[in-house]
Amino acid sequence: MVLDAGFMRRTFLIIGLFLLLISPFSRNPLELAVGGFVPWLTISIVAKPTMPAAVVYVFLWQWAQVFCRVLQSMADGEALGSGLYGPGVVNAYWYMLASLVVLACVFRVVLGGLPAPTAVEESAHLEWRPLDLFFLYCGTLVLAVACGYATRLIPALSQQFEAVSRLKIVAEFLLFVTVLATGRGGKFMLAAVLAEILIGFSGLLADFRGVFVYLLIAAIAARVALGVASILGGVVWLTIVMTLALFWTAVKMDYREFATGGEETQHVSMPLSERLAYLGNMATSPGQIDWGYASYELLVRFAYVDIFGSVIDYQQTAREAAPAQQWQGAFDHVFRPRFLFPDKPALSDSATYVRLTGGDPMEAIRASTSISVGYMAENYVDLGFPGMLLGIAALGLMMAGIIRYFMRSRLPWMVRQGIVLAFIYNVAGSGVEMSLPKLFGAMIMFFLVYALLVKFVLPTGLKWLYARAGGNQPQQS
Repeated sequence: MVLDAGFMRRTFLIIGLFLLLISPFSRNPLELAVGGFVPWLTISIVAKPTMPAAVVYVFLWQWAQVFCRVLQSMADGEALGSGLYGPGVVNAYWYMLASLVVLACVFRVVLGGLPAPTAVEESAHLEWRPLDLFFLYCGTLVLAVACGYATRLIPALSQQFEAVSRLKIVAEFLLFVTVLATGRGGKFMLAAVLAEILIGFSGLLADFRGVFVYLLIAAIAARVALGVASILGGVVWLTIVMTLALFWTAVKMDYREFATGGEETQHVSMPLSERLAYLGNMATSPGQIDWGYASYELLVRFAYVDIFGSVIDYQQTAREAAPAQQWQGAFDHVFRPRFLFPDKPALSDSATYVRLTGGDPMEAIRASTSISVGYMAENYVDLGFPGMLLGIAALGLMMAGIIRYFMRSRLPWMVRQGIVLAFIYNVAGSGVEMSLPKLFGAMIMFFLVYALLVKFVLPTGLKWLYARAGGNQPQQS
C-alpha cells in the first residue's frame, strides 16, 4: 500500500461506516452519520491520477472544521441546535457540507482532465540534492522575512509581498518530497521542520501547523509506501501536531498579553528572545497546564459552524438592505488597489462579523485577534440557500482555474505541485474562516505574481539545481 488518494478514500470509507454504526447513540445521529461520509465522498469525486496532492487539504481541513461541531455537541451533551448560537447552527452545518460537495464537483470538472506528466517531468526532483534544496529553503526563508519587513514599510503592497513570501512553501515542499521519495537528506528535512516550528511560535497566531501540512502533502505526492516505519512516523507526526496544538491553546491568551505588553492590539512589543523564553518556561512546566480544558477549547476553536449559525439566525430578522453586498464589497476592494487608492479602508473581519451577526465588537479586541464569519456565511447573506451554492461554485471555478493554469506550465511535475500547495495554503490555509474579499483578492494576486515568477524567476532556480546535481536541465516539450 502507498499513501495516495485511493488509500485515503478507503480509510475514510471505514471511518464513515464506523460513525454510521455509532450514530444511533448520538444526540445528532443524522448529522454524525452523513457528516462522517463527506470526506470519503469529496475525495472520491476529486481522486484522479493527475489531481494535485494539495487539493486534498482543501476538503479535509474544511470538513474537519465543520464536522468537529458534532463532536463538540457530544462533549457538551446537547443537540446541535440547542446551544448558545441557536437553531441556525443545524442549517449552517448542512449548508457547509453541501458547499464542500459542490466545490469538489467543480474541481473534478476543471481539473479532472489534466494531462499526465512525461517521465522526465515526473522524476526530475529525484536528481536534485537535498543539501541544495535545503539551501534553497534557507534563501526563501530569508526572502519571507524580508517580505514581512517590506509589508510593514509599504502596506499598500502587502498582498504582493505575501504572495512572494509563499515561495518558501514551494522550497519546503520540494525538500520534503525529495527526501521522502529518495530516503536521502533526512537531517535537512528535520532541520527545516524544527526551524518552522520555532518561527511559527514566535508570533501571535502561531502558524506552526503549516509545516506539518506541507509534510503530509509531500508524503501524498511522493506516494510513500505504508510500512511499519512510515506508519510509526505518521503516528509521531500526528502526536506532535496535537501536542503543539494543545500547548498553544492552553497558553495563547497569556502569551498574547505578554507579547503585546498588555495592550489590546495585534502589535508585538516584546523582543523575540523574551517571547521564546516565555514559551520555553511554559513548555518546561507541563503540570501547570489543564490539558483536559485545553482539549475542549481546541475543539471549540476548531469547529467553525456556530458563527455561521448566528449569521443565519440574525439575518432572518435583520436582512441586509443591499443585495449581494458582500460580493460587491469584495470586487470593489480587489479592483481598487491600495497603491492607487491609498485612502481605501483596511479590511476588518471583525466589523463584518458585528454587522452580520449583531455581535459584540469588543470580543475580538479582547482576544487580540479578529473574528471572521467566513466566505460560506457571506455567500449565504448575499444569496441565501441554495443560491449560496452558486457563489461557492464561482469561487471553486476561480480556484480550480488558477490551479489548472499552473499545473499545465512547462515545469517539473513536483514544482507545479509545490506552486499549487503554496496557492492553496495562501487562499485556504485558514479554511472556512477566510473572508470573501480576502479569498478573492488572494487568488487574483497570487496568480499575477506567480505567473511572472514562473516565467522569469523559477527557470533560473531550476538551472541552478540541475547544475549542482551535475546534469543539464532537460528541454521541455
